Amino acid sequence: MRYRTLGDLRVSAIGLGAMPLSIEGRPDETRALATIRTALDAGVTLLDTADSYHLPGAEPGHNELLVARALAAYGGDADGVLVATKGGRSRPSGPTDWTVNGDPRHLKAAAEGSLKRLGVEAIGLYQLHKPDPAVPFEESVGALRDLLDEGKIRLAGVSNTDPDQIRRAHEILGDRLVSVQNRYSPAVRGSEPELRLTAELGLAFLPWSPLGGISRSALDGPGAGNGERRFGAFHEIARERGVSPQQICLAWLLSRSPTLIPIPGASRPETIRDSAAAADLVLGEAELRRLDTAVERTP
Repeated sequence: MRYRTLGDLRVSAIGLGAMPLSIEGRPDETRALATIRTALDAGVTLLDTADSYHLPGAEPGHNELLVARALAAYGGDADGVLVATKGGRSRPSGPTDWTVNGDPRHLKAAAEGSLKRLGVEAIGLYQLHKPDPAVPFEESVGALRDLLDEGKIRLAGVSNTDPDQIRRAHEILGDRLVSVQNRYSPAVRGSEPELRLTAELGLAFLPWSPLGGISRSALDGPGAGNGERRFGAFHEIARERGVSPQQICLAWLLSRSPTLIPIPGASRPETIRDSAAAADLVLGEAELRRLDTAVERTP
């Protein structure tokens, strides 16, 4: 497992996005815990969760409790694992109903809840899940600053933000702002400006849904899916390398910036085992040119 820097910490170059373990279609608890355990066994030391990762209308924190149980039961050395959680969103009803609440009082109460569920004295990395258009952004970030000052969180991050918001958060938090978590993948590249800015500021960029656009390979079954038609180079190089197209995608993402740390989701042990292996997959310059060309040609 190769490593990258997040703040003053050294974390695995591939993290685990734990969200699929708690939302619709989630696995049973035995398989969910096995998925987290497999990630740790594979050298993953960054686990991404949030208080809003639960079924619609349920009590917040299912995913955080799951992560806490997995770490408590893990037989290996979990002391070096960074748990990153988020506050500021909720799921009060249906599957598409994700609300936003950036009120400082709510964020502080949410952090207290996360502290209890994770069973820690301080949250390793606490992130504003999404800016709230009804609340001045500086006030929401100010809640993170207060939580840092109180020792309830060790590091802070922001998610779903634009360059201006990242700069403003950096002005308020200084070097205690360590990460930005935006959507980014071969299919969704709208966060290129944020990716460049995080590299300039030395912030970790944690792309969520990093495998967007990369379908199952024809190696896995008959025929080719839409992802193979759109991003054929990823599948072609996967065949040449004898690995999954998802590994090629993650290796390509790692090449985009020295501060980028993908957090692919997983709901099965074999999925995160495959993703973690991408950390040690180094693509050649010719391969990267083929992939970049494929991505640039795709709307």
